[in-house]
Amino acid sequence: MKNTALTHIHEALGAKMLPFAGYNMPITYEGINAEHETVRTAVGVFDVSHMGEFLLSGPNALALIQKVTSNDAATLTDGRVQYSCLPNNDGGIVDDLLVYKIKDEQYLLVVNASNIDKDWEWISAQNDLGVEMKNLSDDYSLLAIQGPKAVEALQSLTSVDLSAIKYYHFEVGDFAGIEHVIISATGYTGAGGFEIYCKNDQAEQIWNKVFEVGAAFGIKPIGLAARDTLRLEMGFCLYGNDINDTTSPIEAGLGWITKFNKEFTNSDHLKKQKEAGVTKKLIGFEMQERAIPRHDYEIVDANGNNIGIVTSGTMAPSLNKGIGMGYVTIENSAVDSEIFIRIRKKDVPAKVVKMPFYKN
Repeated sequence: MKNTALTHIHEALGAKMLPFAGYNMPITYEGINAEHETVRTAVGVFDVSHMGEFLLSGPNALALIQKVTSNDAATLTDGRVQYSCLPNNDGGIVDDLLVYKIKDEQYLLVVNASNIDKDWEWISAQNDLGVEMKNLSDDYSLLAIQGPKAVEALQSLTSVDLSAIKYYHFEVGDFAGIEHVIISATGYTGAGGFEIYCKNDQAEQIWNKVFEVGAAFGIKPIGLAARDTLRLEMGFCLYGNDINDTTSPIEAGLGWITKFNKEFTNSDHLKKQKEAGVTKKLIGFEMQERAIPRHDYEIVDANGNNIGIVTSGTMAPSLNKGIGMGYVTIENSAVDSEIFIRIRKKDVPAKVVKMPFYKN
């Protein structure tokens, strides 16, 4: 099992550590609800150094990205980021990812920790364009500093104007006494804030300085469990739960990152699927009684017939109610549709709602 450059700090802080995607990761410190609330109201720091980073360089870098991803990376300008996915040949998704345009002929792909090897092999197998590929995953650390007080708490650490970095944009600049750090605004929590990409030997200095200046703003370390409840309240997909090798981006409501003005892996099939319509769809739902939906719980109709499956579920800390996402038949997918979640042989009523669940 791999450690991040900050594992010893998490252990010293008393974090509950568990294996996640092959890494020894902090799951909670003081408890999910308290950590969740810190990010919603103040500022919290996640160590997400387990994520993967691939650097693609050369005159054909964009062409390769266009070939393997569903979104149109040609629209990117320097300092912009794009959410996208890697379709497979069977109508499913190899992974979802972020595409950073560093400059012309140089892009950074940020992929999910559990899929680093799979994604590297997938992209490499399609690289018949001579693109230089570097897997930087083991060399770089990543901190997600999230919350409404992030700008105020961090501004003294950098000469970059943090308030000027728009959502899905980034700057390369000085941070916490270190040059050439990527400061990105692509948060996965809906609470605002930044992601800091640095080399492993710089991570501890950045962590310590962030906590030093953040003390006055109530900064706290946050584990991966609260990251999951925060992203779910926003209706953000989690690979392995809500999307996987067998779910299509069209079914998953990711048509907005599936652009048919170019050819990419399996684009003909996905275009036909979009035109013909899908038979199942990813929806968000709220429980109508006090109950917690869980991954793989059955979704049924009023007559007890199976109509789908829960992919993610929790008791939402900000809403104090059970919420979830899942795939249901298209007939049951409209907002306000009544559905039931089968929890321990009892069919508990729920209602299809528009996401995000949490609106600040």
